[in-house]
Amino acid sequence: MGATVLPDLPASRTEPDGSAVVRVLSYNIRSMRDDRAALARVIRACAPDLVCVQEAPRFFRWRKHAAWLARESGLVYVTGGATASGPMILASLRAHVERAEDVLLPRTPGLHQRGFATAVVRIGGAGLGVLSCHLSMRADERYVQAGLLLERLAALGLPYAIAAGDLNDRPGGRTFRRLAAELQDGWAVTPWGDEHTTRPGDPPQRIDAIFATPGVEVLGCGVPRGLPGVTEADLRAATDHLPVLAAVRVPAAGSR
Repeated sequence: MGATVLPDLPASRTEPDGSAVVRVLSYNIRSMRDDRAALARVIRACAPDLVCVQEAPRFFRWRKHAAWLARESGLVYVTGGATASGPMILASLRAHVERAEDVLLPRTPGLHQRGFATAVVRIGGAGLGVLSCHLSMRADERYVQAGLLLERLAALGLPYAIAAGDLNDRPGGRTFRRLAAELQDGWAVTPWGDEHTTRPGDPPQRIDAIFATPGVEVLGCGVPRGLPGVTEADLRAATDHLPVLAAVRVPAAGSR
C-alpha cells in the first residue's frame, strides 16, 4: 500500500541493523455498522503495518465483511473476528505472518464472550508478537482478563510484543494499571497527537490503548489529527471510537 506519512510520526522502515519501525493502529469499529467507506478512509490514512481491530463483524457473512475492510484499507486479513469474539488483526504486505491463533476467554454467565486475536509476525529482521483485545465492561472480569492478556503475550514466546485494544477502563483504573505495571503504555511513554479516544462531543476519556513490552521503543502514540483526506465528519461517521496510532521501533531478532 502507498504510505501516507503523518507529521512527526515516523514512517514504516527497516533499519540497516535489521530493526524495524512499525506503525500500529488500534481501532474499535463497532461491527462496521456505521459508514464503512469513512472507516476505510481513516485506516488507509493512518498507513499502518498492523491493525488491532475490536468489535469486528461476528455474525452473518462476517468473513466477507472482514475481507472487504482489509481490501478497501489496502491490507490483508490475518486472524480473528467471530473466531475471537470480536478482536481481529489486519496487516500490510510488509508483515510476514509466521503464525496466528484466536483465544476465547472464560465466560461469565450473562456477559458477552470475550477473546484475543494473536499473531507472530516478522517485519524486516524483527519478530513481533501482536495481540488485539476488547476487555469486559465489568470491573472484576476485566481485571482477570488483564492477567490472561499478560500470560498470553508471554506465551507467544518472543521478547518483543505489542497488545492493543479497547480496555473499557481508564488509566487510573485497576485493569489499566495492571497492564501498565508490566508493559509500556504508549501514550504515557511518548505522547503524540491527541489523548482521548472518544469522539468529539462524547465524554472525553482514554479507554483505548497500545502497549508494548520492554525493549520496544515507542516513537509516538496517540489519536492522530489532521489525517490527509479524512475530515472530522469521517471520524464521527466511521465508528463511535477514535483510532489510536503508534510508531514503534522493534529490535532485530536476537538483539536485546
